[in-house]
Amino acid sequence: MTKNNYVALIFQKALGDLVSEARRGYMGMLWWVLEPVLYMGVFYVVFAIVFQRGEEGFVPFLLVGLVVWKWFATTVPQCANSLMANVGLIRQVYIPKVVLPGMVVTASTMKFLIVFVLLLLFLLVSGSKLSIAWVSLPVLLLLQLFMMLAIGGFLAALVPFLPDLKLMIDNGMMLMFFLSGIFFDISHVSPTAKTYLYLNPMTGMIDSYRHVLLEGVWPDWWMLGKIWIFSCVVFALGWALLKKYDRVYAKVL
Repeated sequence: MTKNNYVALIFQKALGDLVSEARRGYMGMLWWVLEPVLYMGVFYVVFAIVFQRGEEGFVPFLLVGLVVWKWFATTVPQCANSLMANVGLIRQVYIPKVVLPGMVVTASTMKFLIVFVLLLLFLLVSGSKLSIAWVSLPVLLLLQLFMMLAIGGFLAALVPFLPDLKLMIDNGMMLMFFLSGIFFDISHVSPTAKTYLYLNPMTGMIDSYRHVLLEGVWPDWWMLGKIWIFSCVVFALGWALLKKYDRVYAKVL
């Protein structure tokens, strides 16, 4: 199968899954917006109202972190489980296993972009100024997409052989959630702690989005370069494993 066939298959399957998902509920596509809005609303109530951490500018600060994190947190676990979730399809017909994580990322990204556009509109209405730094947003989005595909694909290659890994992923996502700087400004952390926090690639990604959207300055390209290198290495490992065991997964699942 050629690269073009891979891409066509990924988009066709992703669109089919989205249409099927929209038809399963009465609210359809509207739920793609309401679900993340409710998700963000819960954290706003807890941190800004109950614990009264709502200093000036806290709402945009919080929303940028939550929207970016939600995309990551929704995509990676689904990618990790993509082979297991398609076990029936895998046993019935041959499908290159490398495309399954790509289908998840594509479908998740289509839904995320709707919420991201709404976030940009909210920021503009609430007083954030459009700056030249916003032209770097496509770079940030593509880098995060590639990073999620790399991590999700690597985990997808391992989960069929190590089913207990799913529990570790769930707990690891929870740990990353609280260490990604969603609720605090990473610049206020001590240099030593900051070094360890930046080992989490989502910390650098969220910080970069905030630099661009809230401060109107360019992101830290050096930090983004390190995330890109990390993603390339993980993507190569995941691709190699999925290709090597492509014919084995039907027997293992």
